[in-house]
Amino acid sequence: MKLTKLLGITGLILMAIGQSTPASAERCTFGGGCFWCLEAVFEDLKGVSSVTSGYAGGHVENPTYEQVCGGQTGHAEVVQIEFDPKVISYATLMKIFYTIHDPTTPNQQGADRGPQYRSIVLYDNNEQKKAAEEAKHTYQKDYKNPIVTEIVPLRKFYAAETYHQGYYKANGSKNPYCSMVISPKVQKMHHLFGDLLKK
Repeated sequence: MKLTKLLGITGLILMAIGQSTPASAERCTFGGGCFWCLEAVFEDLKGVSSVTSGYAGGHVENPTYEQVCGGQTGHAEVVQIEFDPKVISYATLMKIFYTIHDPTTPNQQGADRGPQYRSIVLYDNNEQKKAAEEAKHTYQKDYKNPIVTEIVPLRKFYAAETYHQGYYKANGSKNPYCSMVISPKVQKMHHLFGDLLKK
C-alpha cells in the first residue's frame, strides 16, 4: 500500500516538517457536514497533530466516496483528529465542534443533504462517551431546536481517498464551495478561538 494512503496528506506534511504525533496523543472522531469543513477548522488548532477525513458509522466495508454520497452505506463523512490532551482537551474540541456546525438539522448541513452529512460523535471509550453526552446537554442552551447529534461507539474508521485530504488548503482559492461554505466556518473559528490557533 502506498505511503500516501497510509498517512494521508496531513501525515506526510507533518513528517516533512519534522512534527510527529506525541506519545500522549489521543484521538476523537466527529461528523458535522462535509468533512472538508471540519478538517479545515480543526487542523489549525494547537495540540492537533493530524486531521484525517474519512467515513464511519456505517455498515459497508471500505466504502468509496461515491458510495457514501449515495446515502446507502450508513456512513457519515467524519474527521479523525489526533491531539495532545496536554495542549488541547477533548472538551475544548467538543466546544468547537458544537460552535462551527448546526447540530439541530437532521441529515443536513446547509445545502448538503443526506445521512452522510449528519451530526455525529463516535467515541473511543466511556470517558469520551460521558464527555460527549455532557457537551450535548451543555450546548443545547445555545440552540432553539433540539440537538440531534448521534453519540455512538466508533467501530471502524475508513480514511477517505487521498484527494480529499487537505482539501481546503489545496483548493481554497479555486473551488467556490471552499470560499462560500468552508471559509466562513474557518473565519468564525479563528474569531472565537484565536488563542487556540497554531502560530
